[in-house]
Amino acid sequence: MNRLLVLATIIQKQSFTKAAEALGYTQSSVSQMVAALEKEFGMKILRRSRNGISLTPEGERLYPSIIQTLRQYEALHEQAAAINGLHTGTVRIGVITSVSCYWLPEIFKAFQQDYPQIDFVLQLGDYGMITNWLAQGEIDFGLMTADYGHGFQKIPLHETEMKAILPVDHPLAEAAHFPIEAFADEPFLMIEGGGYSEPQVAFDQAGIQPSVQYRIQDDYTIMAMVEAGLGLSILSELVATRSDFKIVTKSIQPKVKRPVAIVYQNKEQLPVASQRFIDFLIAHQDQLR
Repeated sequence: MNRLLVLATIIQKQSFTKAAEALGYTQSSVSQMVAALEKEFGMKILRRSRNGISLTPEGERLYPSIIQTLRQYEALHEQAAAINGLHTGTVRIGVITSVSCYWLPEIFKAFQQDYPQIDFVLQLGDYGMITNWLAQGEIDFGLMTADYGHGFQKIPLHETEMKAILPVDHPLAEAAHFPIEAFADEPFLMIEGGGYSEPQVAFDQAGIQPSVQYRIQDDYTIMAMVEAGLGLSILSELVATRSDFKIVTKSIQPKVKRPVAIVYQNKEQLPVASQRFIDFLIAHQDQLR
């Protein structure tokens, strides 16, 4: 099992040296364990080049099963701990920026009052990255829109509003709301969703097509660029209304919504710690504001 853990850590860290440091091994030991694993499986799993470390085609086929085996082994330990009355474990979550910044800190704080020994690993990404992590078994569940991710189970948590983001000197900065048709006449900064975009869906429904000047993954970069007068955007109210940028946020007419949900493959197969945290989220969803 240690060999599988070493291999997974090398892929995550993209370095034999960093993997050795993270796991408390020497670099020589790490290299020997990878060599032994490749000999056991009868194939080359890792490829080293000037561009870094990558999986061979054979390794790519094996990797999902390796991750699944590690998760099952971890779940076995957690189940044993639960039987013994202990509350240990690790919860791995894929999450979008707005949720990680403005919902999770207080939820973590409340949850760890009851389960202080449970650890969390957060992976920030867009919708496409989160669904890929779910499919590969690299995370237990995601917190993202309920409107994307075919084939996954979803539990709706809360519906947030997407707001228009304007420079402070915009002609509609003092208006009661921002008509969606007005985006057609302005340079637009599109938040990258990795396969799904609430703004683009809203534009398609309204029958308009703005001039997309930039496609950016980071909410804060977008707000900085709007502040600089480079265009308009649409972002979650969780981010837009809690920033120090000199921008204006407006409700869009008609409103654009993001239904945030817990997204996973099979709750019954998740580690005990993750099942408990999901139950805790559902029980406290009225606190997500």
